[in-house]
Amino acid sequence: MKVTQVMNFSKMTALITGAAGGVGKAFAVECASRGWDLFLTDARGDPLEVLAEGLRHAYGVAVESCACDLTDPAAREALFARIAASGHTLTILINVAGLDYEGPFYEQSAQNIQTILRVNIEATLAVMHAALRYRDPWETFHIINVASLAAFYPMPVKATYAASKRFLLDFSLALREELRNQNASVTILCPAGMPTTMECIHAIEAQGLAGHLTTVDVGRVADLTLNAALRGKAVVIPGAANRILQVLGSLVPAPLLAGLIGSRWSAVRERRAGDGTLPGKEPCRQAAEGLLQQTNI
Repeated sequence: MKVTQVMNFSKMTALITGAAGGVGKAFAVECASRGWDLFLTDARGDPLEVLAEGLRHAYGVAVESCACDLTDPAAREALFARIAASGHTLTILINVAGLDYEGPFYEQSAQNIQTILRVNIEATLAVMHAALRYRDPWETFHIINVASLAAFYPMPVKATYAASKRFLLDFSLALREELRNQNASVTILCPAGMPTTMECIHAIEAQGLAGHLTTVDVGRVADLTLNAALRGKAVVIPGAANRILQVLGSLVPAPLLAGLIGSRWSAVRERRAGDGTLPGKEPCRQAAEGLLQQTNI
């Protein structure tokens, strides 16, 4: 007779990467409000510790924090050594870490392109691979990977970023199938715009009505994504408008879709250049410095 295992959600321990940024912080708060213990990591140590201390005080949960450059293999090893030493076994991994350098591909430096790939792909996969060795053997292990609505489209001006998120989407769905009979599941979050910083707000405003229609509150995104992951859902696209856009986009031939998106982004960039809010050469992070910009289409 098959026995159905019931998870005790009150005893969960979550590892969150990119925890000091807007999306990571929202996930940390939502997990702590549910009484879950936390292990938080981010490239920035000071705001990470401030967050950890605030969560301990506000929710009375156990919170460990460890600053880590996830692109450094040695730093990743040290992170998981800390997890092992803490005595925690993981029941959920939330991979928020990621970044983008917006702008035409030919204007990007080789270093920028490499950094996008190392953070969005290499580091994310390395963390998943390691975390699977530290999961609680008695509980269902949940992985949440933060991608983007951009994962569904070829996106001029954000070509490397969108392609890296497409990789993460396809990889997550494949890994989900591999883990189907191993008491583990994978959920991929594909959000559009979220007003986490002034940079992101400027980007949303520049897109006019479409930007506002596709924007979703970050706290709500964290809540609904956790609920969906615990139910074993594969893909989460927050916001009805975004789900409609994804379906409509799937019906348009990719070359035509790339042209439409390119025209729209050109207009948006012109508006942002005109009002002085076009980002410079600094990365748009959803990890080490928070989610400064997500993609609206």
